[in-house]
Amino acid sequence: MNVTTSTDSLPLLEIKDLRTYFFLEKGTVRAVDGVNLTLQRKTTLGLVGESGCGKSITAMSIMRLIQEPPGKIVSGEILLRSRTFGQVLDLVKIDRHSQTMRAIRGGEIAMVFQEPMTSLNPLYTIGDQIAETVQLHQKVSKKEALERALEMLVKVQIAMPKQRLKEYPHQLSGGMRQRVMIAMALSCNPSILIADEPTTALDVTVQAQILDLMRQLQEDIDSSIIMITHNLGVVSQMAHFVAVMYLGKVVEYGKTHDIFHRSLHPYTVGLLNSVPVLGRKGKKILVPIEGIVPSPMNIPPGCPFASRCPKVMSKCREVAPELQEKESGHWVSCWLYE
Repeated sequence: MNVTTSTDSLPLLEIKDLRTYFFLEKGTVRAVDGVNLTLQRKTTLGLVGESGCGKSITAMSIMRLIQEPPGKIVSGEILLRSRTFGQVLDLVKIDRHSQTMRAIRGGEIAMVFQEPMTSLNPLYTIGDQIAETVQLHQKVSKKEALERALEMLVKVQIAMPKQRLKEYPHQLSGGMRQRVMIAMALSCNPSILIADEPTTALDVTVQAQILDLMRQLQEDIDSSIIMITHNLGVVSQMAHFVAVMYLGKVVEYGKTHDIFHRSLHPYTVGLLNSVPVLGRKGKKILVPIEGIVPSPMNIPPGCPFASRCPKVMSKCREVAPELQEKESGHWVSCWLYE
Protein backbone atom coordinates (compact mmCIF):
# COMPACT_ATOMS: atom_id res chain seq x y z
CA MET A 1 0.00 0.00 0.00
CA ASN A 2 1.28 3.45 -0.92
CA VAL A 3 -0.35 6.23 1.09
CA THR A 4 1.46 9.11 -0.61
CA THR A 5 -0.97 12.00 -0.96
CA SER A 6 1.40 14.79 -1.92
CA THR A 7 2.41 15.80 -5.42
CA ASP A 8 5.98 15.17 -4.26
CA SER A 9 6.79 11.72 -5.65
CA LEU A 10 9.82 11.34 -3.39
CA PRO A 11 8.66 11.09 0.23
CA LEU A 12 11.31 11.42 2.90
CA LEU A 13 10.31 8.29 4.84
CA GLU A 14 8.24 5.24 3.90
CA ILE A 15 7.20 2.49 6.28
CA LYS A 16 6.00 -0.68 4.59
CA ASP A 17 4.29 -3.55 6.44
CA LEU A 18 6.30 -2.96 9.62
CA ARG A 19 5.92 -5.61 12.31
CA THR A 20 7.64 -5.24 15.69
CA TYR A 21 7.00 -8.01 18.20
CA PHE A 22 8.08 -8.67 21.77
CA PHE A 23 8.76 -12.31 22.60
CA LEU A 24 7.94 -12.83 26.28
CA GLU A 25 7.63 -15.94 28.45
CA LYS A 26 3.83 -15.60 28.54
CA GLY A 27 3.50 -15.11 24.79
CA THR A 28 4.22 -12.82 21.86
CA VAL A 29 3.12 -9.17 21.99
CA ARG A 30 2.42 -7.86 18.48
CA ALA A 31 3.04 -4.22 19.35
CA VAL A 32 3.25 -3.06 15.72
CA ASP A 33 1.45 -5.38 13.35
CA GLY A 34 1.64 -4.38 9.69
CA VAL A 35 1.96 -0.57 9.72
CA ASN A 36 2.22 1.37 6.45
CA LEU A 37 3.00 5.10 6.57
CA THR A 38 4.51 7.82 4.39
CA LEU A 39 6.14 11.03 5.62
CA GLN A 40 6.37 13.83 3.07
CA ARG A 41 9.05 16.50 3.10
CA LYS A 42 8.42 19.60 5.25
CA THR A 43 5.14 18.23 6.63
CA THR A 44 3.88 16.99 10.00
CA LEU A 45 2.33 13.55 10.45
CA GLY A 46 0.24 12.99 13.57
CA LEU A 47 0.08 9.50 15.11
CA VAL A 48 -2.91 9.23 17.43
CA GLY A 49 -4.63 6.50 19.42
CA GLU A 50 -5.11 5.17 22.94
CA SER A 51 -2.19 4.13 25.13
CA GLY A 52 -0.71 0.84 23.98
CA CYS A 53 -1.79 1.16 20.35
CA GLY A 54 1.78 1.07 19.03
CA LYS A 55 2.57 4.76 18.41
CA SER A 56 5.78 4.92 20.45
CA ILE A 57 6.97 1.47 19.35
CA THR A 58 6.61 2.61 15.74
CA ALA A 59 8.84 5.60 16.53
CA MET A 60 11.35 3.46 18.43
CA SER A 61 11.46 1.08 15.46
CA ILE A 62 12.29 3.97 13.11
CA MET A 63 15.12 5.02 15.44
CA ARG A 64 16.22 1.36 15.81
CA LEU A 65 15.99 1.67 19.59
CA ILE A 66 14.00 -1.53 20.19
CA GLN A 67 15.78 -3.60 22.82
CA GLU A 68 16.70 -6.99 21.37
CA PRO A 69 15.70 -9.30 23.01
CA PRO A 70 12.83 -9.38 23.90
CA GLY A 71 11.80 -7.02 21.06
CA LYS A 72 12.48 -7.53 17.37
CA ILE A 73 11.48 -6.04 14.03
CA VAL A 74 10.34 -9.29 12.43
CA SER A 75 9.47 -7.93 8.98
CA GLY A 76 8.84 -4.83 6.91
CA GLU A 77 10.82 -1.91 5.52
CA ILE A 78 11.68 1.57 6.83
CA LEU A 79 12.95 3.46 3.79
CA LEU A 80 14.79 6.74 4.39
CA ARG A 81 15.98 9.02 1.61
CA SER A 82 19.27 9.88 3.26
CA ARG A 83 20.99 13.18 2.57
CA THR A 84 24.17 11.99 4.32
CA PHE A 85 24.60 8.86 2.22
CA GLY A 86 22.82 10.12 -0.91
CA GLN A 87 20.62 7.06 -1.35
CA VAL A 88 17.52 5.26 -0.09
CA LEU A 89 18.38 3.21 3.00
CA ASP A 90 16.28 0.46 4.55
CA LEU A 91 16.84 1.09 8.26
CA VAL A 92 15.59 -2.40 9.13
CA LYS A 93 18.59 -3.94 7.35
CA ILE A 94 21.14 -1.72 9.11
CA ASP A 95 22.78 -2.97 12.32
CA ARG A 96 21.35 -0.78 15.06
CA HIS A 97 24.81 -0.51 16.68
CA SER A 98 26.61 0.39 13.45
CA GLN A 99 28.30 3.70 12.62
CA THR A 100 25.78 4.18 9.80
CA MET A 101 22.84 3.99 12.19
CA ARG A 102 24.58 6.27 14.69
CA ALA A 103 25.09 8.84 11.94
CA ILE A 104 21.40 8.67 11.03
CA ARG A 105 20.20 8.68 14.64
CA GLY A 106 20.56 12.30 15.73
CA GLY A 107 22.06 13.51 12.47
CA GLU A 108 19.09 12.79 10.18
CA ILE A 109 16.37 11.54 12.53
CA ALA A 110 16.10 13.04 16.02
CA MET A 111 13.63 12.29 18.79
CA VAL A 112 12.13 14.29 21.64
CA PHE A 113 11.04 11.83 24.31
CA GLN A 114 7.93 12.04 26.48
CA GLU A 115 9.65 12.80 29.81
CA PRO A 116 12.74 15.02 29.47
CA MET A 117 13.86 14.46 33.06
CA THR A 118 14.53 10.78 32.33
CA SER A 119 16.20 11.61 28.98
CA LEU A 120 18.69 14.18 30.29
CA ASN A 121 21.72 13.02 32.27
CA PRO A 122 21.52 14.51 35.79
CA LEU A 123 25.33 14.42 36.15
CA TYR A 124 26.17 16.72 33.23
CA THR A 125 25.37 20.36 32.51
CA ILE A 126 22.90 21.33 29.82
CA GLY A 127 25.72 22.82 27.73
CA ASP A 128 27.85 19.66 27.89
CA GLN A 129 24.93 17.45 26.85
CA ILE A 130 23.98 19.53 23.80
CA ALA A 131 27.65 19.99 22.86
CA GLU A 132 28.23 16.23 23.03
CA THR A 133 25.39 15.69 20.54
CA VAL A 134 26.90 18.26 18.18
CA GLN A 135 30.38 16.71 18.38
CA LEU A 136 29.00 13.23 17.69
CA HIS A 137 27.73 14.33 14.29
CA GLN A 138 29.93 17.26 13.31
CA LYS A 139 33.71 17.65 13.26
CA VAL A 140 33.95 20.65 15.56
CA SER A 141 35.90 21.54 18.70
CA LYS A 142 34.36 21.57 22.17
CA LYS A 143 34.35 25.39 22.08
CA GLU A 144 32.49 25.44 18.75
CA ALA A 145 30.05 22.82 20.02
CA LEU A 146 29.28 24.92 23.11
CA GLU A 147 28.72 27.95 20.85
CA ARG A 148 26.26 25.86 18.85
CA ALA A 149 24.57 24.79 22.10
CA LEU A 150 24.18 28.44 23.12
CA GLU A 151 22.79 29.27 19.68
CA MET A 152 20.19 26.49 20.02
CA LEU A 153 19.13 27.62 23.51
CA VAL A 154 18.58 31.10 22.09
CA LYS A 155 16.51 29.58 19.25
CA VAL A 156 14.26 27.69 21.65
CA GLN A 157 13.76 30.92 23.61
CA ILE A 158 15.15 29.87 26.98
CA ALA A 159 15.60 32.80 29.34
CA MET A 160 19.23 33.58 30.30
CA PRO A 161 20.69 30.97 27.89
CA LYS A 162 24.33 31.55 28.92
CA GLN A 163 23.46 30.73 32.52
CA ARG A 164 21.41 27.67 31.51
CA LEU A 165 24.45 26.19 29.74
CA LYS A 166 26.14 25.77 33.12
CA GLU A 167 23.09 24.43 34.96
CA TYR A 168 21.96 20.86 35.53
CA PRO A 169 18.57 19.36 34.51
CA HIS A 170 17.16 19.44 38.06
CA GLN A 171 17.64 23.22 38.16
CA LEU A 172 15.23 23.75 35.25
CA SER A 173 11.44 23.70 35.11
CA GLY A 174 9.54 21.11 33.06
CA GLY A 175 8.97 23.55 30.21
CA MET A 176 12.65 24.51 30.14
CA ARG A 177 13.75 20.87 30.10
CA GLN A 178 11.45 20.21 27.17
CA ARG A 179 12.97 23.18 25.32
CA VAL A 180 16.43 21.77 26.05
CA MET A 181 15.37 18.43 24.56
CA ILE A 182 14.11 20.19 21.43
CA ALA A 183 17.35 22.20 21.22
CA MET A 184 19.39 19.00 21.53
CA ALA A 185 17.29 17.19 18.93
CA LEU A 186 17.56 20.02 16.42
CA SER A 187 21.21 20.90 17.06
CA CYS A 188 22.33 18.97 13.95
CA ASN A 189 19.46 20.12 11.69
CA PRO A 190 17.83 16.68 11.26
CA SER A 191 15.53 15.97 8.31
CA ILE A 192 13.01 14.29 10.62
CA LEU A 193 11.99 15.15 14.19
CA ILE A 194 9.99 12.55 16.11
CA ALA A 195 8.14 14.15 19.03
CA ASP A 196 6.68 11.59 21.46
CA GLU A 197 4.03 13.30 23.60
CA PRO A 198 6.15 16.49 23.82
CA THR A 199 3.55 18.49 25.77
CA THR A 200 1.92 15.87 28.03
CA ALA A 201 3.45 16.96 31.36
CA LEU A 202 3.31 20.71 30.69
CA ASP A 203 0.87 23.44 31.68
CA VAL A 204 -1.57 24.52 28.98
CA THR A 205 0.16 27.87 28.40
CA VAL A 206 3.57 26.19 28.16
CA GLN A 207 2.10 23.60 25.78
CA ALA A 208 1.06 26.36 23.40
CA GLN A 209 4.53 27.91 23.55
CA ILE A 210 6.22 24.58 22.80
CA LEU A 211 3.93 23.91 19.82
CA ASP A 212 4.53 27.40 18.42
CA LEU A 213 8.26 26.86 18.90
CA MET A 214 8.22 23.54 17.03
CA ARG A 215 6.29 25.08 14.14
CA GLN A 216 8.77 27.95 13.89
CA LEU A 217 11.82 25.68 14.06
CA GLN A 218 10.29 23.39 11.44
CA GLU A 219 10.09 26.34 9.06
CA ASP A 220 13.64 27.43 9.91
CA ILE A 221 15.34 24.09 9.14
CA ASP A 222 12.80 22.63 6.65
CA SER A 223 12.33 19.44 8.66
CA SER A 224 9.47 16.95 8.76
CA ILE A 225 7.82 16.04 12.07
CA ILE A 226 6.17 12.87 13.34
CA MET A 227 3.98 14.01 16.24
CA ILE A 228 2.94 11.18 18.58
CA THR A 229 0.11 12.13 20.92
CA HIS A 230 -3.26 11.16 22.32
CA ASN A 231 -4.23 14.86 22.35
CA LEU A 232 -6.41 15.49 19.31
CA GLY A 233 -6.25 19.25 19.94
CA VAL A 234 -2.48 19.17 19.44
CA VAL A 235 -2.91 17.16 16.23
CA SER A 236 -5.47 19.61 14.82
CA GLN A 237 -3.00 22.48 15.33
CA MET A 238 0.19 20.79 14.17
CA ALA A 239 -0.42 18.01 11.66
CA HIS A 240 -0.90 18.05 7.90
CA PHE A 241 -1.73 14.33 7.87
CA VAL A 242 -3.07 12.01 10.59
CA ALA A 243 -2.73 8.25 11.09
CA VAL A 244 -5.12 6.73 13.64
CA MET A 245 -3.67 3.60 15.25
CA TYR A 246 -5.42 0.82 17.11
CA LEU A 247 -3.81 -2.33 18.51
CA GLY A 248 -0.68 -2.07 16.37
CA LYS A 249 -2.43 -1.19 13.11
CA VAL A 250 -3.29 1.98 11.19
CA VAL A 251 -7.09 1.98 10.91
CA GLU A 252 -7.50 5.38 9.23
CA TYR A 253 -5.14 7.76 7.42
CA GLY A 254 -5.66 11.05 5.62
CA LYS A 255 -5.35 14.79 5.63
CA THR A 256 -6.07 16.35 9.02
CA HIS A 257 -9.19 18.18 7.79
CA ASP A 258 -10.65 14.96 6.38
CA ILE A 259 -9.94 12.98 9.55
CA PHE A 260 -11.61 15.60 11.76
CA HIS A 261 -14.56 16.49 9.54
CA ARG A 262 -15.21 13.29 7.57
CA SER A 263 -14.13 10.49 9.89
CA LEU A 264 -14.80 7.06 8.42
CA HIS A 265 -13.67 4.50 10.99
CA PRO A 266 -15.93 3.98 14.05
CA TYR A 267 -12.83 4.16 16.29
CA THR A 268 -11.89 7.60 14.94
CA VAL A 269 -15.48 8.76 15.41
CA GLY A 270 -15.35 7.44 18.99
CA LEU A 271 -12.14 9.31 19.73
CA LEU A 272 -13.60 12.59 18.48
CA ASN A 273 -16.89 12.10 20.35
CA SER A 274 -15.02 11.64 23.63
CA VAL A 275 -13.20 15.00 23.39
CA PRO A 276 -14.76 18.00 25.20
CA VAL A 277 -15.13 21.18 23.13
CA LEU A 278 -14.88 24.59 24.82
CA GLY A 279 -16.85 27.58 23.62
CA ARG A 280 -19.47 25.66 21.65
CA LYS A 281 -23.08 26.79 22.16
CA GLY A 282 -25.28 24.17 23.72
CA LYS A 283 -24.14 21.07 25.53
CA LYS A 284 -22.10 18.36 23.88
CA ILE A 285 -22.62 14.95 25.41
CA LEU A 286 -19.33 13.09 25.70
CA VAL A 287 -19.67 9.54 24.44
CA PRO A 288 -16.95 7.22 25.74
CA ILE A 289 -15.75 4.23 23.75
CA GLU A 290 -17.20 1.16 25.45
CA GLY A 291 -15.05 -1.76 26.53
CA ILE A 292 -11.29 -2.08 26.78
CA VAL A 293 -8.48 -2.66 24.30
CA PRO A 294 -7.83 -6.41 23.82
CA SER A 295 -4.47 -7.75 24.91
CA PRO A 296 -1.84 -7.46 22.13
CA MET A 297 -0.69 -10.89 23.30
CA ASN A 298 -4.04 -12.42 22.39
CA ILE A 299 -5.58 -10.45 19.52
CA PRO A 300 -8.96 -11.92 18.50
CA PRO A 301 -9.62 -12.87 14.85
CA GLY A 302 -11.19 -10.34 12.53
CA CYS A 303 -11.14 -6.59 13.04
CA PRO A 304 -9.26 -5.70 16.24
CA PHE A 305 -11.91 -3.07 17.09
CA ALA A 306 -14.86 -5.45 16.66
CA SER A 307 -15.38 -6.11 20.39
CA ARG A 308 -15.91 -2.36 21.04
CA CYS A 309 -17.50 -1.24 17.77
CA PRO A 310 -21.13 0.01 17.86
CA LYS A 311 -21.55 -0.97 14.18
CA VAL A 312 -20.03 -4.44 14.35
CA MET A 313 -21.21 -7.07 11.84
CA SER A 314 -20.66 -10.82 11.85
CA LYS A 315 -18.00 -10.49 9.16
CA CYS A 316 -16.01 -8.12 11.42
CA ARG A 317 -15.40 -10.91 13.92
CA GLU A 318 -14.13 -13.32 11.28
CA VAL A 319 -11.93 -11.49 8.77
CA ALA A 320 -9.67 -8.45 9.31
CA PRO A 321 -10.33 -5.65 6.77
CA GLU A 322 -7.47 -4.20 4.71
CA LEU A 323 -6.54 -0.51 4.64
CA GLN A 324 -8.08 0.86 1.43
CA GLU A 325 -8.41 4.30 -0.17
CA LYS A 326 -12.09 5.28 -0.05
CA GLU A 327 -11.64 8.94 -0.99
CA SER A 328 -8.68 10.70 -2.58
CA GLY A 329 -5.88 10.44 0.00
CA HIS A 330 -8.27 9.10 2.68
CA TRP A 331 -7.66 5.50 3.74
CA VAL A 332 -9.70 3.34 6.11
CA SER A 333 -9.70 -0.24 7.35
CA CYS A 334 -13.38 -1.12 7.90
CA TRP A 335 -15.96 -3.50 6.40
CA LEU A 336 -18.58 -0.71 6.46
CA TYR A 337 -17.07 0.68 3.28
CA GLU A 338 -16.86 -2.51 1.23
